Amino acid sequence: MHRETEEVLDGVGARLRTLRRHRGITLADLATTTGISESTLSRLESGQRRATLELLLPLARTYNVPLDDLVGAPRTGDPRIHLKPIHRFGMTFVPLSRRPGGVQSFKMLIPSGAPLEPTLQTHDGFEWLYVLNGQLRLVLDDLDLVVAPGEAAEFDTSLPHWLGSADGGAVELLILFDPQGLRTHVHPDPKR
Repeated sequence: MHRETEEVLDGVGARLRTLRRHRGITLADLATTTGISESTLSRLESGQRRATLELLLPLARTYNVPLDDLVGAPRTGDPRIHLKPIHRFGMTFVPLSRRPGGVQSFKMLIPSGAPLEPTLQTHDGFEWLYVLNGQLRLVLDDLDLVVAPGEAAEFDTSLPHWLGSADGGAVELLILFDPQGLRTHVHPDPKR
C-alpha cells in the first residue's frame, strides 16, 4: 500500500474518536445507530482495526459528514484554484487558464533585484498586459517604455520585445497571450 494511504488510514481511529466525543455520543449509542458492534467501534477508534468502506459508510451517514472528513483525505486540487507556477527567465508565471491553442492568461511576477539588461525575443502571437503593481519596463523593438500600475499595453510578439523591472522593484502583471495573433482583441472598425 502507498505510504500516503497508510498515513491517512492510520489517522482514522483518532479522528473518529474525536468526532464521537465532540458530538457527545457514547459507543453504545453509536453501535445502536450504525449497527456496528461496540467492540468493533472501540477497536476502530483505538487503531486496532483497519477502517473499511463497510464500516465508514454508516458512520458517515450517522455523523452526516462526507467520507473525506472521516478519513482526513488530502484535499484534491482544482486547477482553476490551485495552479502550479512556472518559473522561467527568473520570473514566475501563474497560469490562469488551461486552454491549449487558444488565448492563455497568466499572472506574471518579476522579483525585485537589480534591473537587467534587455534580451529581446520574438515569437508568434499577440500579447496584452496590465500592470497591477510595480514599474514594468517594456522594450518593444526601438521603444523603451515604463508601464505603471493601472496601465496596459498590447503588441504583436513577432516584434522583438522584453519585459522587466524598470526600477529594480518587484512587478506584478496580468497577461493575455494569443498564439494565433490578433484574435484576442477586438479592434474598432475605423470606418464606423
